[in-house]
Amino acid sequence: MKEVTKKSRKKPGQDIEEIVGKVIYHKEFSSTLLNNKRDVIVWLPQGYASNKKKDKHYPVLYMHDGQNIMDPKTAYIGKDWRVDETVLKLIRQKKIKEIIIVGIYNTPERLDEYSWSETGQNYLKFLIKELKPFVDQNYRTLTDANNTAIIGSSMGGLISFYASWHYPEVFGMAGCMSSSFYYNNDRSIVQVIDYNGQKKPVKFYIDHGEDGAIRGQKMFLELSKKGYVIGQDIDYYYAPGAEHNEKEWAARMERPLMFFFKNGR
Repeated sequence: MKEVTKKSRKKPGQDIEEIVGKVIYHKEFSSTLLNNKRDVIVWLPQGYASNKKKDKHYPVLYMHDGQNIMDPKTAYIGKDWRVDETVLKLIRQKKIKEIIIVGIYNTPERLDEYSWSETGQNYLKFLIKELKPFVDQNYRTLTDANNTAIIGSSMGGLISFYASWHYPEVFGMAGCMSSSFYYNNDRSIVQVIDYNGQKKPVKFYIDHGEDGAIRGQKMFLELSKKGYVIGQDIDYYYAPGAEHNEKEWAARMERPLMFFFKNGR
């Protein structure tokens, strides 16, 4: 475990080049279920260490591709999601609750781990049986599904959907950004179409730019047919002209955060 506290060194006209806030790295976090290791980064809100808030517990946001979400030094082509900056800004503006962010680095098995394969199903079990218990034991978290969200993009968005669809008792909120719903012959969409049970107690956020518009719209439509109501337990957003990259997901990050963690919710 390594603790790091960083501050912005932003100059006029420049992007912030460091993580903003306190983060703790759990290097080479081991999974027995997957027989592999990966880094995990935990971002803590400013009030977490306050003596006045030692008894306060926090909602948790789990994010896939964790190396891309807040550190430009590890992010793909040096462009991160800037989730640390966005969350900090929204908290200071009192627009969202204080939350803990858990970034889960990917591995060379990313494609299998983020799909409904045997490996992907074991990845979800790893999150539920190994990682989440560790986080809940070592940090002051609100452990229930209503306070546990999961977000990803592309294949990360796909596995976020599967996480909440199959384990709504664990992940009560799923953010699916530019998701690969097409993967494996639209299997995720087919699962929704074929489902005839009671509506699952999940809040879904679905978005896309010019990437995956047809499947994103289709998934939103099929979930709506199952009883999900826009603005209530599902949110859908189309970003005209947006490409498939970290910069675009960073630009849209406020919307799912507000939908899931809005103050007064």
